[in-house]
Amino acid sequence: MHAALKQPDPSFVVLDVRSEDMYAKRHIPGAISLPHGKIVAGKMKAWPEDTLFVVYCAGPHCNGANKAAIRLAKLKRPVKELIGGITGWADEGFAFATGVEPSVVKD
Repeated sequence: MHAALKQPDPSFVVLDVRSEDMYAKRHIPGAISLPHGKIVAGKMKAWPEDTLFVVYCAGPHCNGANKAAIRLAKLKRPVKELIGGITGWADEGFAFATGVEPSVVKD
């Protein structure tokens, strides 16, 4: 995923499904903040139906990515989980972004 995100047009959308506060502290560059509890049909209309989503949360001890994947699957959206989440990203030595990017999905 790290290499694909460096491409001009990756073939997926990365969703950080933790809280907005956790997202602001650090997140995977290019990820969009959409807490798993806010994944609903209306918000997902922002993307074409065949958009692939990659979801992540805090790490292996967190089930937020699992909950997000289930919600997306029930909405018939293609989805994958980033195994390891933020913890795995850090373990690989990859950089993080901070703050709220303009791509954050708002209510």
